[in-house]
Amino acid sequence: MSDDCIFCSIVAGDIPARTVHETDAVLAFLDANPLARGHTLVIPKSHARHVGDLDADLASDLFDAVAALTPRIEATVDADGANVGVNDGEAAGQEVPHVHVHIVPRFEGDGGTAIHAVAGARPDLSDDELDAVADEVATAMAE
Repeated sequence: MSDDCIFCSIVAGDIPARTVHETDAVLAFLDANPLARGHTLVIPKSHARHVGDLDADLASDLFDAVAALTPRIEATVDADGANVGVNDGEAAGQEVPHVHVHIVPRFEGDGGTAIHAVAGARPDLSDDELDAVADEVATAMAE
C-alpha cells in the first residue's frame, strides 16, 4: 500500500466508501463524484500505479470483477449500457495514481458520447504508419 494514496486509504478502512463488491484482491465501490447513477470504481487492493504494473493474476482478478459487476450495475440502475474504461497515466486523465476501472452506466439520451470521444482529434495515419506501429508493438510483446 501507498501511504499517500486515497484508494489505499479506502482499502485500509481509513476512508469510508460505498462498497459494492470485495474479494481478497479487488475492491469495488461507488464513485464519490459519479458521472451517472451507479458509477463504480473497481480497484486492485494492492497498490499499482499503472495497468502495466499489474501481474497476470491481479489483472485477471480485476477484470473478472469488472465483467461480473457491469451487467449487474446496469440491471440495478436500469441502464441501457455502460462505458468501461481505464485512464492510465496523467496524460490520459488519471487523477488517482492507483489503477482503477470505471464502470459508468449509460442511458438513452443522457448526452454522453462514445469512448472514442475521449481521445480528441483522430490522427491521419497512413497504412505504412499503422503497419509500423503494429510491428513495433508485436516486437515489444515478443521480448
